Amino acid sequence: MASHSDKDEPVSDELNESADGDEPSGSAYREPPEPPEPGVATALGVTRYVHAAFFAAGVLLAYLSGKALLLIWNNVAEWSYAARLVPQLLSYGDSERESRTLGAGAVIGLLVIAQIYRKEGIRSWAQEVANELAKVTWPNRETVSNGTIVVIVASAVATIYVTLLDRFWSFLTTLVYKV
Repeated sequence: MASHSDKDEPVSDELNESADGDEPSGSAYREPPEPPEPGVATALGVTRYVHAAFFAAGVLLAYLSGKALLLIWNNVAEWSYAARLVPQLLSYGDSERESRTLGAGAVIGLLVIAQIYRKEGIRSWAQEVANELAKVTWPNRETVSNGTIVVIVASAVATIYVTLLDRFWSFLTTLVYKV
């Protein structure tokens, strides 16, 4: 059963407008396709960079603390008093020492970064930094290439200028002092 408005008003594809009155809704106008569902990377936004930075800091801290522990272990093992006091220091070879200190360094790195990440102030600061960096307009490849060429040419010109001045002053010094 048709309503009153369906009978009285003619329907034209060209004249029929959408609800907001901007575009015709006929065959000439098609709505843009729906954007794809956001994946994990786009859903996290700049937070993924914050997490990546904490992860990288944890890996670096694990590596450095592992190397520091290995250095300490090797130095203490060479000390005769400590070797007599704790003979287990000498019971491991160099590769075993390195693997054990790297494991201990990984535990240290994980614990320290977890404690740092739990602090709301540090995490919010890192998030703010990532948000500000997301606003930066980074130069394109052509701009960077042109800037690099300008720096190289300016450096070459400055090098030639300073070299010529050095030769000139060397020549004048030789004339004046007759060395």
